[in-house]
Amino acid sequence: MIIPEDAEPGLSSQKLLFTPRRIESGANWLDQDNVKIYTVSQSAEPISKERYFDRLDIVKNSKNVPWPSTAAFAIFHEANAGSYLILCWWGNGNELLTNASVNTGDGWTHNPDKYSFCIWDLEIMWAERNFFIELMYCENPDISEYRKRRLRS
Repeated sequence: MIIPEDAEPGLSSQKLLFTPRRIESGANWLDQDNVKIYTVSQSAEPISKERYFDRLDIVKNSKNVPWPSTAAFAIFHEANAGSYLILCWWGNGNELLTNASVNTGDGWTHNPDKYSFCIWDLEIMWAERNFFIELMYCENPDISEYRKRRLRS
């Protein structure tokens, strides 16, 4: 096993094996601007979505994006390093723009040099890419139908 030089201390003694994580969403899991919500849990326990919404509002308000008319989704992810909020939105025609916030116990932070999305989040992003191509990046875009589609795990 290769351990990156900048890995967290103690990582070399851990096995780095992929195991599936609980991914959940539902047709009515939308915020007030119709941003789709997903949760990812390293345990089998459901995630309390409510503790993420304040941070989601802060991040959205920091962006010059017309959220009610934008295809977007957020991932609330309970991970080893802390709570991750990954906000993703489609812009510039066909680009997936992202913002990662992390709460490691000392409050929320946005540090793109240190934190990003991970391999479990990519599973959701791939499904969302396919929904976007089918329903938005086409001759007759349908944002209502896009907002109903979810990854089923």
